[in-house]
Amino acid sequence: MAKQKQQEEDLYAQAAGAIGTLAIAAGVLAAIKDKLGLSWPATVLFTAGALVALGYGAWKARTGLQRLRAGARLPSAALKQESHTSPAEVREEAAEDVPVHPELTQALRTAGAIDKAEVIRADQVEITAVSTGKRYDFLLPKTRTYQDVEKRLGNVAGYFSVSRLHLKLERSFDNERRVQLLKLDAPPFSTPFPAPTRKEIETFRGVPLGHDVTGQMTGVPTFDKASMLVAGMSQMGKTTLINGVITCLLIAYGEFDLYLLDGKFCGLVTFEKNCVRYEASEDLSVFEDMIDELTVRGMDRYRQMEEAKRNRQRAPKFKPLIFIVDEVVNFFTDDGTPKGKEKVSRIEDKARKLVAMSLESGISAIFMTQRPDKDAIPVKVRSQFVYRLCLYVDSIGSVKVALGDSYFETVAPLDPTKLNPHIKGQGVLFAGGRSTLIRGFNFADEFMWEVVDETTERQHKTLEAAPETPLKQAIALMQGKGIEFMPTADLAPALGITEADPVERGKQLSQLLGVAAGKGPKGARGYKLADLTAAALSDS
Repeated sequence: MAKQKQQEEDLYAQAAGAIGTLAIAAGVLAAIKDKLGLSWPATVLFTAGALVALGYGAWKARTGLQRLRAGARLPSAALKQESHTSPAEVREEAAEDVPVHPELTQALRTAGAIDKAEVIRADQVEITAVSTGKRYDFLLPKTRTYQDVEKRLGNVAGYFSVSRLHLKLERSFDNERRVQLLKLDAPPFSTPFPAPTRKEIETFRGVPLGHDVTGQMTGVPTFDKASMLVAGMSQMGKTTLINGVITCLLIAYGEFDLYLLDGKFCGLVTFEKNCVRYEASEDLSVFEDMIDELTVRGMDRYRQMEEAKRNRQRAPKFKPLIFIVDEVVNFFTDDGTPKGKEKVSRIEDKARKLVAMSLESGISAIFMTQRPDKDAIPVKVRSQFVYRLCLYVDSIGSVKVALGDSYFETVAPLDPTKLNPHIKGQGVLFAGGRSTLIRGFNFADEFMWEVVDETTERQHKTLEAAPETPLKQAIALMQGKGIEFMPTADLAPALGITEADPVERGKQLSQLLGVAAGKGPKGARGYKLADLTAAALSDS
């Protein structure tokens, strides 16, 4: 009740104040009317105008006073501002009349890479003609970075009325605002480039894998401490591409040991003569046996490195070893039985360990498959690959299997599902965090045969110059007799082993040669000349 009574008293007081104010205003207006002799409407308008004029004058006086006070502090503030402005910024701010580059400015504005009020300055653009198009090298406005163009690259392609594959974006590592944009005049690889010459392959810095969209050779720096996964649908040119890679390795990579497992039976047979071991098979046991053999070699290399460190010696240099498997998915597929599943699981663990060995032991793997499904190659195996190459596939899921689950979050990714399936051998190479569209070399058979024969002759000369060993004696013996296979019972006595017991004799011979015996055409245990030669070349 007391609160309500107080509110009523406040209301009465406010009403009385308002009445008093109106009475005073009326009195003032009446005084003005009598003084000036005006009518009531004229008196009201005159009084209102006078009040407005007085208010405006007060505001102007206050603003002028503030400017005078600020002017007293202006020199020190100006010096402070000057200390934070570089000469380059001053020139850029003063260069508002510099002509803009109309094509790039409009393209990036339309694509949303820069704001409508921003421009690409003509004096910061360099255009270079290449064989298949032209390359733009330019600076973005200060509010933009390379990523702004990268995110809108599809829109930029749309402005130029081309596909995303017509554009190649490169970044600068010294300035986030610098962009290098290649625009092709025609779809990539519309016209095939000629295969490189022997001289071009020899002088290439690294291992060439194919041509880029400008016709320049491109590839990877080395296969040392790195392995590669190659994926793509059937008939997309994987085998042709890998034949080109092996040819380039034989020409320019120096001495290395080559192991080939040909799941297609005839795709890699051209290079059989250059192999330490060549197998054409879909048998899981063959794959596992080759992995075991390479793992033994890898572990021996690790022991040598460990011993060198223990004795404070330089780390030994090993001959590179490259293991290439065509259609590797066949060897990760079980037959549905518990025993088959157990075997595949065991092979998966061994394959992962072998691929991981490339980090130190100089053993590199190149696995190829035409079925890059999520369950085709185990994650624990494919996660070990440093280099990825994906030819045309028909689903984003296959792309992620081949190039990695996070591939589309990388710098300027290319989508292999957008490739032209009629252009064989082209694919996206993902290495070092960058994507490059390449097309593998398609060498003539005669050229590859010539390279294979030259390499074989060079290997034989190396073998002839090697020190005399029981292994070399066994090779010379079989070559002298003109035979490709010699049973243990005949070879052992020729090398001075007189043991009568067949089992013990076989053990002694295997230990002497450092090569395991195999079965001949009629089931007899013995040694193939090709296996002994490969082992000797591997040790040389």
